[in-house]
Amino acid sequence: MTKPATTVTPNTWAFLRDAMITPTGFREYDARWKYPEEINLAGITALGLGLGTQMHKRGIKPEIAVGNDYRDYSLSIKNALMLGLMQAGIAVKDIGPALSPMAYFAQFHLDLPAVAMVTASHNPNGWTGVKMGFDRPLTHGPDEMAELRDIVLNGEGVAREGGSYEFVDGVREAYLDDLVGDFKMTRKLKVVCATGNGTASAFAPEVFERLGVEVVPSHNELDYTFPNYNPNPEAMEMLHDMSDSVKASGADFALGFDGDGDRCGVVDDEGEEIFADKVGVIMARDLAKIYPGSTFVADVKSTGLFASDPELQKLDVKADYWKTGHSHMKRRVREIGALAGFEKSGHYFLAEPIGRGYDCGMRVAVEICKLMDRNPEMSMSDLRKALPQTFATPTMSPYCADTEKYEVLERLVAKLVAKHDAGETIADRKIAQVVTVNGARVILENGAWGLVRASSNTPNLVVVCESPESDAEMRAIFADVDAVIRTEPSVGDYDQTI
Repeated sequence: MTKPATTVTPNTWAFLRDAMITPTGFREYDARWKYPEEINLAGITALGLGLGTQMHKRGIKPEIAVGNDYRDYSLSIKNALMLGLMQAGIAVKDIGPALSPMAYFAQFHLDLPAVAMVTASHNPNGWTGVKMGFDRPLTHGPDEMAELRDIVLNGEGVAREGGSYEFVDGVREAYLDDLVGDFKMTRKLKVVCATGNGTASAFAPEVFERLGVEVVPSHNELDYTFPNYNPNPEAMEMLHDMSDSVKASGADFALGFDGDGDRCGVVDDEGEEIFADKVGVIMARDLAKIYPGSTFVADVKSTGLFASDPELQKLDVKADYWKTGHSHMKRRVREIGALAGFEKSGHYFLAEPIGRGYDCGMRVAVEICKLMDRNPEMSMSDLRKALPQTFATPTMSPYCADTEKYEVLERLVAKLVAKHDAGETIADRKIAQVVTVNGARVILENGAWGLVRASSNTPNLVVVCESPESDAEMRAIFADVDAVIRTEPSVGDYDQTI
């Protein structure tokens, strides 16, 4: 294999012949590019050849499950990827259109050592990418991604004999059976099912119907133009639309899913958005009654309540804060034997005996319905109000180029650590510590905190703040953290703010 060309541009002779791959598409734990501006189909084939070569290099049995999300170009991307995999001597098992968690499930269901899911996840149309993994239920982390990047960009892919193709039918039905089993609700529930016309539209309504839940449809028609909004349950646009649907229908709550179905967002019966980290605390409270003494992992963007909530403390729960990112979280949950992991972005990692440890929005939906069945006297708003009150921002993402964001973050972390070392304050409070496991989480003396980190998937930084005291303090924390961020001229505007 020759090295991908850096000089190829769209609408040229070479574009239809030579591999074009922007190196920044190889991210911390998956691959993601704008298509066709940053990668062409020949580049995707080179990626498949590189992935297959990586499998051989690691001594992995040459078989892989491959799926694709519901976008108009995803089948073309998948076909190009499978061509490269077959060139590398890999037996490809094509499971067809799928959710990412359905592809992860296929590894178990078909007993396969590897998976490659063509998806842009929650990114808007115009993006594509691949989520991949070898060691189920894990997906590639930074080491595996760096190795794959070097194989592909250095032209080290090796063609081998033995590649084959098989379309495997029936995985979707097996996945749905596995999610629901023979469980049926004993209380009546009316749930807004919000899928933003994305891939989850082909799954979520049926999951609820199998559970015996009354479905209030919300953009459940498959439409890869996403005519209403980009399906992303962390975005306020989708959450507000879900809230309007709850209020209009009198539903018990709303559940919303992202473009590849591995995330879930929640709006309660009063139309209040409950950020996923708070939903995680609600679920942890319920699960800890069944499994006392459990360990729960939360990402660094998440609420401090996993450690400070009195109810969790009574149940001898252990909290572990870890790096943001689905691959980091999956690996950490397995590494320390946690019952579950929760990420503010809406990824939930439910391990045995509840799930298999991978992130699955449908599994979360099932478990939330089961939680409500176990607590028939409680509404979702009751569960929200039972938590200690905190005041948190949404996840905010100021622009910062992929080529600059990690160097910018390194300088910002150093500046925030220096503020702590100098005894300076944030929001007029002493800085108790700065946790630097993933960016900088600046923790104040009263447990309030502000976080800045680099997005792993898009050209952005990520900023989140929380106060246990007041909305005003939360805003003051944001203002002071943002003032530090503004010392870096290459950081642009926020996608949303408070």
